Amino acid sequence: MTLDVAKTNETLPKSEILLSNIPLPLARMFYPLGFPVRIATNHEAVLEAAHESWGQLSAKHNTPVIEVRVAVIDSEDADCPPSPLVRLEGHLLTSVADAHNHAVCDIRNGIAHIWLSRSALHYTSYVRYFFIEAATYCAISTSFVTPVHAACVSRHGQGMLLCGESGTGKSTLAYACARAGWTYTSDDGSYVVRDANPPRVLGSSHQVRFRPTAKALFPELKGYMLTPRAEGKPSIEVPILDLLPNVVTADEAQIHFLIFPKRGPLTVPKLIPISSEVALRRLKAGEGLGQEMEQFHASCIRHLIHTQTFELHYSELQPAIDRLDELAREASRQI
Repeated sequence: MTLDVAKTNETLPKSEILLSNIPLPLARMFYPLGFPVRIATNHEAVLEAAHESWGQLSAKHNTPVIEVRVAVIDSEDADCPPSPLVRLEGHLLTSVADAHNHAVCDIRNGIAHIWLSRSALHYTSYVRYFFIEAATYCAISTSFVTPVHAACVSRHGQGMLLCGESGTGKSTLAYACARAGWTYTSDDGSYVVRDANPPRVLGSSHQVRFRPTAKALFPELKGYMLTPRAEGKPSIEVPILDLLPNVVTADEAQIHFLIFPKRGPLTVPKLIPISSEVALRRLKAGEGLGQEMEQFHASCIRHLIHTQTFELHYSELQPAIDRLDELAREASRQI
């Protein structure tokens, strides 16, 4: 059955029914991870949200500009939209929350188009997390870097990726390290610079995200609200300087160790070496982006996993931090 678009509303021409000619007169350059991204929109709140994410960052990479177009339309809905459903077909990645809030990303050419309802803009954290940041990082990740599900911290000049699935304590351990004076680069999303030797990663060092249970560990989180609909897993997003005014951060770090945290009843923290093959399987590079992209990302990650790799078995945070500090100190003495 075919749909005669013109008959859906006799008062509007096709171009307006399809909303294909909405002017996007507002535009600004941002530099997530240091890459140039131009965001064009018809609503100032979109640029304010992007500024909240990346306004303090400057250009660090001389690469082609990524285009992100955000069209805001009217809607009668007042509630926060649901978590988007993400699908991939060829080189087109779609993210659909509802009829008025969705995105299409061309992962081959680094272009993204986002549709948002005016009411959704009231939920700034939701819009930033699921649409503006997600589409932008998707375009960057398929053009210039390879994402890994890992936090990143450094000590004594030794960078460590804290790797693993959601819920393994990466963000909590990374923040606890930052609290103890380590250099902080990212909480749960790090990006491997392609063809870098030795391996380097980029991260959003200005923010940190927690599960609500982290409030029991860090009293300074009291009073912070949850980010709506974060993958169905409530989270708290905080600028790290709000929590740790004297924290040391770095947007980029050289990687010397891969650490897979494994929290359990063990009293004394223990580092157990694991093979590069096991590490590669656990990192799951490019998973879900199609065979071509998965193979490309996996080839980038293989370079990374030649660093020393360990499982960290631990129970309490401070002894675990002390053991990692010892590892970094020993490595720095060998340089």
